[in-house]
Amino acid sequence: MAKEKRNQSNGDGREKLELKKLRELLAEQQLLLKEHRLPVLILLEGWSGAGKGAVLSRVVKSLDPRFYHVYAKSKTTEGEERRPYLWRYFTKIPEAGKIVLMDSGWMEDSVRAHLSGSLDNEDYAARLTSIMAFERQLAVNGYLLFKIFLNISEKEQGKRLDLLREDKNTRWRVNEEDLWQNKHYDKTKKELERFMERTNVPFAPWHVVDGTDIRQAELAVLKLLTGGIDGAVKGAAVRPQPLEEAFPMKKAGLLAEVDLGKALSEKEYEVRLKSGQERLRELHNRIYRKKVPVVIVYEGWDAAGKGGNIKRLAGALDARGYEVVPIAAPEPHEKSRHYLWRFWTHLPKTGHVTVFDRSWYGRVMVERVEGLCSQEEWRRAYQEINEFEKELTDWGAVVVKFWLHIDPETQLERFTERQNTPEKRWKLTDEDWRNREKWPAYEAAVDEMLAKTSTQFAPWHIIESNDKKFARVKAIETVIAAIERAVG
Repeated sequence: MAKEKRNQSNGDGREKLELKKLRELLAEQQLLLKEHRLPVLILLEGWSGAGKGAVLSRVVKSLDPRFYHVYAKSKTTEGEERRPYLWRYFTKIPEAGKIVLMDSGWMEDSVRAHLSGSLDNEDYAARLTSIMAFERQLAVNGYLLFKIFLNISEKEQGKRLDLLREDKNTRWRVNEEDLWQNKHYDKTKKELERFMERTNVPFAPWHVVDGTDIRQAELAVLKLLTGGIDGAVKGAAVRPQPLEEAFPMKKAGLLAEVDLGKALSEKEYEVRLKSGQERLRELHNRIYRKKVPVVIVYEGWDAAGKGGNIKRLAGALDARGYEVVPIAAPEPHEKSRHYLWRFWTHLPKTGHVTVFDRSWYGRVMVERVEGLCSQEEWRRAYQEINEFEKELTDWGAVVVKFWLHIDPETQLERFTERQNTPEKRWKLTDEDWRNREKWPAYEAAVDEMLAKTSTQFAPWHIIESNDKKFARVKAIETVIAAIERAVG
């Protein structure tokens, strides 16, 4: 008996020493993550009562709290319910060099919804496709993603839930869904296994950790994290291959083929503008009532009239139900995340409208032409953008995309006017003149963008803008037609 106790004591001592070394190593690696600008996302899933909170608390003990953030799973908020499903996760991804730890996430959300019947088989399959696209986009853009499932037996879960319910200070942690899960353990287990099988990929594999003993679970998690971070820092992390999915396309045509001679008389402009704004005002009330979100994207040449166009469009909307988001060069905190992050953060709630004055298409235009991203990055972006817009339209959003087109002569006239008009001079920058010199390169980039991202669910609309009056009316009437198709 004494010998058994000594062996157990020696085992405990070795385990404590190993834990100490791993905690110290993880703390050292946190500095390396900052140095290498490596973002880490840790998703800790598991059975109710499996000890996810306890393991997370132990893992972060040795870390600098300024450079990690823990998100605990809670009830879905009104803001989350009124935005695309992935919004609640994409908006929480870490900056380069930082760590985000999630106490449950897209696995628990999805499996529970499917088991409860609120997510049917078709929608569940679409959800899994979205999740896999999300994980792939993160991994291919340099994120290190850990997916860990804390496993306990049916008997152990029942015992832990009972203990929690017996204590008035912990009773609140057990809800009806947790009890249902234990009662239907085998059914839930099959669904969890099916989810892991579907979403288990080389660049983001699932790791099942025995949660029966919390200290052993912490040890296993620390080994996974330190080993994975070490491999990533050394450049050995598995990266997914770029995917080129065939989306249903709608031909947009080449810029050189556009007839820029279209124009409106002042009288026709005033009549159609007034009529269009009145109709758009009516439709804004309808989309709010029916909870239909609208996303409008404005791209185009410098001096093509985006500002005036947006002003006439916004003038027809209820100021409480829309936002215009001007997009400039990314701020440091935006640049340190996936490039789509800052656009996810500005998506409208259901029933609201967001107008983007320039957008995510900067990746395949300005960043491409100016060499601000690699060729691999901008080529990969066509797929990522189509997936992003598919996510929006599957959510129920109306997505309208405009390219405001003018010829070089019209642009020069407008540049010259701005330069010679004091109150307009602020609109003209040295960068505008430099971009003008690269017109052929930009035109080639735009033509490829139109060809590869004009999908049937989010087609491009080229707006002939040599005549600003014609452009304003066409844009408003195009938005009206798109909303009418959605709401009837």
